[in-house]
Amino acid sequence: MRPFRNRHGRQSRRAGAWCRPFIRLAAGLALVLTAAVSFAAAQGPREAPPEPVPLPGLWPMGARLEAPDLSKIRSIRFLTETGYPPFNYLDREGRLVGFNVELARTICTELKVECIMRTRAWDELLNQLEAGLGDAVIASLAITAENRARVDFTDRYYLTPARFAVRQDAGYGEMTPEGLAGRSIGVVAGTAHEAYIEQFFARSKIVPFETREEAHAGLQELSVEALFDDAMSLMFWINGTASEGCCAFRGGAYYDQRYFGEGVGIAVARGNDALRKALNYALRKVYQNGKYQELFLRYFPMSYY
Repeated sequence: MRPFRNRHGRQSRRAGAWCRPFIRLAAGLALVLTAAVSFAAAQGPREAPPEPVPLPGLWPMGARLEAPDLSKIRSIRFLTETGYPPFNYLDREGRLVGFNVELARTICTELKVECIMRTRAWDELLNQLEAGLGDAVIASLAITAENRARVDFTDRYYLTPARFAVRQDAGYGEMTPEGLAGRSIGVVAGTAHEAYIEQFFARSKIVPFETREEAHAGLQELSVEALFDDAMSLMFWINGTASEGCCAFRGGAYYDQRYFGEGVGIAVARGNDALRKALNYALRKVYQNGKYQELFLRYFPMSYY
């Protein structure tokens, strides 16, 4: 397990690791990446539909935004990688695309500065930033205490909450401890999602599965009545061919940071407050003017929030 990786996948509970923000393990992410690659390859970036996007309040919007001092910022060298669709990847023509990539370019447009995108291996991103070979890392990097020891972060620009999925033909109601009392809930063993369900849905029958694929099959075959998991992976499965249209989200999203992390931010070098403030300003602007929502639905089949 690499110390600063954030990929929305399985998380160990050993030694209390379940309460730390998400860190990708390759085995746990395989199903999510397969679905994301298939979706990206089949459709690519989409035209965003006109309806409102259900998104959480990622930034405080009450205070008046003050324009940052850009006198010393003429360009921004963003570092990312190419192996994490739909966030950052190469399309069929070999072009660098993805939600992170397009958000970076939108930020540069908002700040009226040159945008330089550089790709590096995942394990080298923070090393390159610390060496001054880039100005910011935008590659789905988790905001964690471990990462904060090396870099400073902007405000979070997306979250990965947990959600329930049920079969489309399920007749039962509320996704609450009372509504699911006595019912079976599937979880992936050894994850923060299992720990959360054990803590707050103790009156339900908790059924752990070794893999996400087994958990999905369990819901399809009704060996469990609900599945509680990472909302992003559920989104790709629900909208992919493997689910055969069986299932859907039900109930709201769960954001408890003790279990599901603080979210994802853009990393800058320690002490680079001028750039961090400029990026925060741009993030709030693109959220306010609707460009963030357009990008979100361009790269995701539905909102997972």
